[in-house]
Amino acid sequence: MAKMTLTVLGSGSAYPSEKRFNTSHILSIDDKNFMIDCGEGAQIKLRQYKIKTHNLNHIFISHLHGDHCFGLIGLISTFAMLNRKSNLYIHAHADLEKILQPQIDYFCQQMPYQVVFNPINPRKNTVIFEDKTIQISTIPLKHSIPSCGFLFEEKTKNRHLIADKIDFYQIPVKQLHLIKRGADFITTDGELIPNSALTHEAEKPKRFAYCSDTIALSKNIPLLHDIDGLYHEATFAESEKDRAKETFHSTALQAAEIATKANAGKLIIGHYSARYGKVDKLVEEAKTVFNNTFAAEDGSVFEI
Repeated sequence: MAKMTLTVLGSGSAYPSEKRFNTSHILSIDDKNFMIDCGEGAQIKLRQYKIKTHNLNHIFISHLHGDHCFGLIGLISTFAMLNRKSNLYIHAHADLEKILQPQIDYFCQQMPYQVVFNPINPRKNTVIFEDKTIQISTIPLKHSIPSCGFLFEEKTKNRHLIADKIDFYQIPVKQLHLIKRGADFITTDGELIPNSALTHEAEKPKRFAYCSDTIALSKNIPLLHDIDGLYHEATFAESEKDRAKETFHSTALQAAEIATKANAGKLIIGHYSARYGKVDKLVEEAKTVFNNTFAAEDGSVFEI
C-alpha cells in the first residue's frame, strides 16, 4: 500500500497573515511529491518544512485567483537558480500559460529546465495525469471563476503471492507475474489451482480528493464516494453562510455534509477567512455532522 500524506503549506484564503500563508499543499505518495495550488510564499514553506523538491514534478492549480497561484513565478525562478534539470509540469486552466509564460521569459531567461503547461477544462471530470501507480482527474467545482478540484487515485496493485503455495506447486518463476495478475495455475498433471489458493488480495487502493474553492456540491458525491481523505474548503462559519453563498465558498458545516454523504474516511478543512484567528468554532461545527474532521494549519501533516 502506498504511503500517502498531505502537508499543509498554507491554510488561509485571500489575505496572508503571520500565522497562515495562502493556500498550498503537498501530497506525498511514496517517493513522489505533488503540489496542489501554489499561493504566495509557498517556496518559503517548502524550505521551512524541509520538503524535498527534486521529486516535485507536477503542480495542480485549482483556479486562477491569486491566492492559489501567486507563488508560482517565485518557485519557478528558484528552481532555475538551483540548476534544476527535470521538466516541471503545471496542470491548470489554459489562461495560466498566457499569464505566466511572459513572466518566465522576462525573469527566468536561459533556464536549465522546461516548464510544461497542461491546459485542463475545470468544467469536466477528466483524467489529466497518470503513470504506473496513480491516476489524477479533475473534479468540477462551482466558484466565481472556472474552478476544479483534483482526485488522486492509487491504481490497483498486483495480488500478493503466498510463498508456501508457490513452493508447494513448484510454480516457475516466469509464471509468477501472471499469477500476481490473477491467473490460475495448471500443474504438470493437469490440475487447475485457482488463483485464490495462491495469492492474497492486494490492499485497497487509496483515494484522496481536494476541493477548493467552491460552493458545496452534492453532485460530486459519486466521485467522492468512499474516499479515504477529503480536503474541502471551509472559508466561513455557519453564521456567515449567506456570505459564503455570495462569494461561492463553503461553510465548515457544509463541507462536513459533503464528507458524510460521500462516506469519507477523513475530512480536512482549510482555506479559512482571515476573520478567524482560531478555527476551533469551524471544527466544532463540522464535527456536529462529521466527527472525523481535522483543521488544516500551516505545517500540519495528515496521513491519508
